[in-house]
Amino acid sequence: MSRETDTVKLLKTLLGSYNPSGKEVERLAGVAKLNKLYLAYLRRVGDSLRDEHIREEARYKWFTRNAAEVVGLLESIAATYALYKFRRPFEHVSVDLDILVRVEDVPRAVRTLVSRGFRVIVWEPYTVTLARGGFIVDLYTHPSFAWVVYMDGGRLLDCCVEEVDVGDLVAKALSREAEVAVAAAHAVYKEHLVLLMDCLVAWSWLNKRTWDIAAEHRVEESLEMLLKTCSLIRNNLVEAPCRLKPSIMLRAYMGKLVNDPLIRGTLLNIAKYITSRRDIGEKIVSRITRKSY
Repeated sequence: MSRETDTVKLLKTLLGSYNPSGKEVERLAGVAKLNKLYLAYLRRVGDSLRDEHIREEARYKWFTRNAAEVVGLLESIAATYALYKFRRPFEHVSVDLDILVRVEDVPRAVRTLVSRGFRVIVWEPYTVTLARGGFIVDLYTHPSFAWVVYMDGGRLLDCCVEEVDVGDLVAKALSREAEVAVAAAHAVYKEHLVLLMDCLVAWSWLNKRTWDIAAEHRVEESLEMLLKTCSLIRNNLVEAPCRLKPSIMLRAYMGKLVNDPLIRGTLLNIAKYITSRRDIGEKIVSRITRKSY
């Protein structure tokens, strides 16, 4: 029998069928961090990393409290929105709060957040980033990378929104089925990396409706690539995060360009994006060498 990877050991720990011990506890903690599963992991081995567990739980409460405040502000102005890349099978502390917002609601949303102490960090064609005291909010009109749109945010808001609890508030968020399609497209087209968290999203919530959403947004190929990569991860063949090979990325982009007029219509924005960045060389090196995102 082949030796189990650290990723599979982490997965089994999260599912309750494995108990790491000794130095393995801290090693798997590092793997959990890279895969956005640190809080879930600490909840399984909390006694072994008690101080870290306490700190991460405090961070989770802080994030949830801030997220609930932002949701309340968007509800107060009757904005059309949905929490995006938010729902996960395991609770986690995100680096930022991603929200899909109607194009026409962005100015009001920004003004409202600024009135509560947020400041605009970046205002780009399809994203506005705001921050306050270390808490970051990204308002998206469309899922995109380098000013290139790979899914239609408006159509997602039309078809795939449900109510969820955030703190003591009821918020609007993408449906679980939509989150699977979004996770696949985000991993393949934007990040070029598959995390174990992406796999858990797919394994937990994939269904026929997911395939329908993927087909509507022409991201079926990214969903297929995600599932194949997750199969490799689960079968001890690769570790996660797993960097997608250049040949896979080329096939993904070519397929998307052939089938999706939305990405073709925004493709030339890449040139504008590159010329607007003084640190573009550093960003490229960082994306090539990073282990996670």
